[in-house]
Amino acid sequence: MYTLGIDSSTQSIKALVYDTDAKKVVTTVAVNFGKDLPEFKSPDGFLPNADPLVRRADPRMWLSALGKVLSRLHEVFDTSKIAAIGGDGQQHGSVYLNKNWGEALAGMSTADPFLLIDRFAGVASRAEAPIWMDSSTGEEVKELTARFGDKLRRVTGSPAIERFTGPQIRKFAKEDPAGWEATTKVHLVSSFLCSVLAGEDAPIDTGDGAGMNLLNLEKLDWDLEICEFTAPGLRAKLPAVAVPGAKTNLRLAKYFEKFGFKAGIPIVPFTGDNPASLVGTGADKPGVAVISLGTSDTFFAAMPEFKTDPDGCGHVFGNPSGGFMSLACFKNGSLAREKVRSMVGCDYKFFDEGAFEEIAANNQSPTANHQLRAFPYFESEITPIHAATGIEADFDWEKASDAEKVVSVIRGQVLNMFERTRWIGSFDTIRVTGGASRSKGIRDTIAEVFGAKVETLDVPDSAALGGAILAGRAV
Repeated sequence: MYTLGIDSSTQSIKALVYDTDAKKVVTTVAVNFGKDLPEFKSPDGFLPNADPLVRRADPRMWLSALGKVLSRLHEVFDTSKIAAIGGDGQQHGSVYLNKNWGEALAGMSTADPFLLIDRFAGVASRAEAPIWMDSSTGEEVKELTARFGDKLRRVTGSPAIERFTGPQIRKFAKEDPAGWEATTKVHLVSSFLCSVLAGEDAPIDTGDGAGMNLLNLEKLDWDLEICEFTAPGLRAKLPAVAVPGAKTNLRLAKYFEKFGFKAGIPIVPFTGDNPASLVGTGADKPGVAVISLGTSDTFFAAMPEFKTDPDGCGHVFGNPSGGFMSLACFKNGSLAREKVRSMVGCDYKFFDEGAFEEIAANNQSPTANHQLRAFPYFESEITPIHAATGIEADFDWEKASDAEKVVSVIRGQVLNMFERTRWIGSFDTIRVTGGASRSKGIRDTIAEVFGAKVETLDVPDSAALGGAILAGRAV
């Protein structure tokens, strides 16, 4: 049986076909927002803004990308063989929809020559969707914290966080009350795309919903008190909550027959990219931790019991396989590494291996010099909370060699991750995924700092794979 996993991340959307019998990936296609959709002027997945704290995207870009990636898949694979669909979206991002949304969804039940971006023209009550990189909601975070204190962390799994959806909703409702009044539905990126595929409002699963500061993880439902304080009438504008393991009633809309699919195949409610990666890396049962090295770096693991980070940096989300998962997010990930590589002026071979070999030749170990660490905070960091300062080093950066610069940055990132995730527990095995997992120097640094065996995946697209696996379980 073949299933499809769709992963809508910060910079691209991927479609992965999985053979559930052979347990292997058959094919993967992708659409890069910057390269393939230049008309949206979002080379890094978000619109330019003079305020560095503001990171928003045009939701029409995600619609265009969805249509394009399914078209590309149809060209290389017989999509009529796909039996079910699962997927994910970048966490925290929110889409605001008006009264035209329902009519547009209903139109998906018929064959339609229009592009998705045309089919859903005029449905947005807010033209730009804040994504996980947005940190412009400091005032709203203060207001939520002042009102609820530690309840947010205890009940929703996280303290009030700038990038979380609740503060983003509150900011929009305060700054544009007319736009909020016109909003009839608020979706996450994941549930937005899932709704388009199904032609009806899809629920929000507990993995992605926990990243909103709105979901009561004890009750697995929206917290009415928090919702009402966040924005007037918010509860009525939220989709239902999908409980892990519940039978899916979503079915693929007839519109997608144009891409070769059979209408009516099951769709699993989409989750967040990190919960999907938990499944895709085979770590959705306790005992193994995962480090995902992407636009942001994340550390996550299944949790045998519910507990929260006492420092308020880490988070607890729903586990798509049931129970909970812990997660710590580090905003300065691959984009920061790329910036350092550009600053040093080296190729990938030196950045991934050569620099570490040079340091090892001088110090016996790439991580032997405990003073050799620097933190590339080009974006305002979230774990720990930190202002954007560029390179923060505990040695003379200007006098350092190219190898020292590279190794110090990687070591700084990994040490910060180790120090900020000790509340989750210790692990004998860490699975590393994401584009940077190909770097031997990074893998070796993780192994030495954490004192763990490091495994990598043959398939770097763990989020899309997780969606495909969840789809297979549903049928």
